[in-house]
Amino acid sequence: MKKTIGILAHVDAGKTTLSEQLLYITGKVKNPGNVNNGTSNLDTNEIEKERGITIFADQAEFEYKGDTYYLIDTPGHIDFSPEVERSLMALDYGILVINGGEGVQSHTSTLFRLLESYNIPFFIFINKADMPAFNIERILDDIKIKLTENIVLIESIDDLGETAAENDIDFLDKFISGNFEIEDIEKSMSNLISKKVIYPVCYGTALKSESIKKFFDIFHRLTFTYFNENTDFKGIVYKVRNRDTRLTFIKCLEGCLRVKDELCFNEKEKINEIRFYNGEKFENRKIAYEGDIFAVTGLKTPVCGDIIEKNNNNIVNKKSILKSALEAGVIIKDGTDINTVMKYFKIVESEEPSLSMHFNSETEEIVIYVMGKIQLEVLEQEIKNRFNIEIGFKNPKVQYRETILKPVIGYGHYEPMRHYAEVKFRLEPNERGKGITYESRCDKERLPLHWHKLIEKHIFEKTHRGILTGSPITDINIVLIDGKDHLKHTEPGDFREATYRAVRQGLEKADNILLEPYYSFEIYTSSDYIGRIMSDIQKKRGRFEPPVQKGNVVFIKGRGPVEEFMDYSGEILSLTKGTGNINMFLDGYEYCDENIQERVIKDIGYNKGADKDNPSSSVFAAKGTSFVAEWYECEQYMKTYSEE
Repeated sequence: MKKTIGILAHVDAGKTTLSEQLLYITGKVKNPGNVNNGTSNLDTNEIEKERGITIFADQAEFEYKGDTYYLIDTPGHIDFSPEVERSLMALDYGILVINGGEGVQSHTSTLFRLLESYNIPFFIFINKADMPAFNIERILDDIKIKLTENIVLIESIDDLGETAAENDIDFLDKFISGNFEIEDIEKSMSNLISKKVIYPVCYGTALKSESIKKFFDIFHRLTFTYFNENTDFKGIVYKVRNRDTRLTFIKCLEGCLRVKDELCFNEKEKINEIRFYNGEKFENRKIAYEGDIFAVTGLKTPVCGDIIEKNNNNIVNKKSILKSALEAGVIIKDGTDINTVMKYFKIVESEEPSLSMHFNSETEEIVIYVMGKIQLEVLEQEIKNRFNIEIGFKNPKVQYRETILKPVIGYGHYEPMRHYAEVKFRLEPNERGKGITYESRCDKERLPLHWHKLIEKHIFEKTHRGILTGSPITDINIVLIDGKDHLKHTEPGDFREATYRAVRQGLEKADNILLEPYYSFEIYTSSDYIGRIMSDIQKKRGRFEPPVQKGNVVFIKGRGPVEEFMDYSGEILSLTKGTGNINMFLDGYEYCDENIQERVIKDIGYNKGADKDNPSSSVFAAKGTSFVAEWYECEQYMKTYSEE
């Protein structure tokens, strides 16, 4: 049986120490590595060794009692959550590590939510049980308050008969009659854990081998996997790395993949190597089977989240849940040409898609999306180490979005000499959080079907920017109403230009409004501080539900703008003298009020006319020459124009 497991935790909970012990007790390494002295087998990057933290998710393979395990050790700092999320795509089970001295910390809740969102069954391991102040009952209460009440403490599988009977009707009859074996308990509990009816909890000390042996034996006996081997290859890409070559890391979900196999995307791409990695070392094999995780060379097209199949060139992408709410401009310190810097950032972006790099043509600077300041520090160091370029970053700012309030018609025409394309869109407001959607209501006889599909591709291939601040647009349904081609002169790129211009021309005429990002938050504190915290929330333009008392803890749930709450975690710690915490999750966008919108527009100072990458004008031809018509005058020249 093959099982891919991931170790997840808030920073300093002992996650990597647990991973190292698993490698040691299964005989994979002679001695467990140590994070603090830079000898970890899974923290192999120079920056990880210097900082003593996990930044990149690395994997190892080991055997235990006849089963093959693939272990993925993930970062613990919240700034590197996207790296954790990508790893979840490959997991069969998770192990959520909780610091026995601290209990459920803020990032623990984020990880819990991610595991839930990806429907991954997991064990909770409470570490540092040897600490003098360790109190298992206190930690269990903390888990029930902040994560889930459906937990069961496991110290011995023999003692789980009653728990299984309470939750499994098929096992109940056996339990009542006394006609059951230990294997029946294992089977029942395995199914309950797999279906996430219950969450098993164990505790111990990651530094002690015997403690981890006891835990992992329980984990081994209560987990199982099943893969379909009698089918064509199907896999999910969960990581991309560019080192000596482009490495595409894949979890094989079905079938098998061989060296020299070809996968068809826009064109055929051949598997040159199949590598099984253990930390930075790897072993070449000729074939990978269902349940394996491995890296291949030779693929250029697939990106993180893509589900790929051997005989199907339609890639499905599993979209990420976590989104960044901040952006930062890049400062080039050593005078390196900006195009060179952009080339290297594109390489990094292929590995870390959440960076979502773009070039601001107005300010002539590179802008990236980030989770937080620690991520910027690491990225600065990584660019220096990998590409020998010295960069810095401006202070992170909130990412805004723009949308429209009412439907509007947008036109785009592109007709330089020997080119021709015209597009007519209806831009309609979408419900909040739905993003950009597309549909065609254009007559197929009016415009051939292949142009419809190309126009759709052009809608989603770029980030369309609004006219208020140059921020990305969102929550708009773009409807193709009409279009026109030329039998001799239309090239595919012509519809790209017409599409871009039609969206922008519609925005010029629309009732545009600015959106700001919001966090949903959960605050845990003692009653001593609840009055001050509620006052803070109101001052920060937030709103909250009535506080709820859970044991000795007061729980407040609410929402507030990122701009106001982005640094509030530090204020909470200071106010409560380290006893309170806040968990914050990006929770969509809301309308800015007029005063805030006015201030933000002024602060950003976006000049829509200077944005050459997003023109709202159209290009027409007359009397043997081409001319440009501005957005407010172009409709008189359109072939598809009609009053709406």
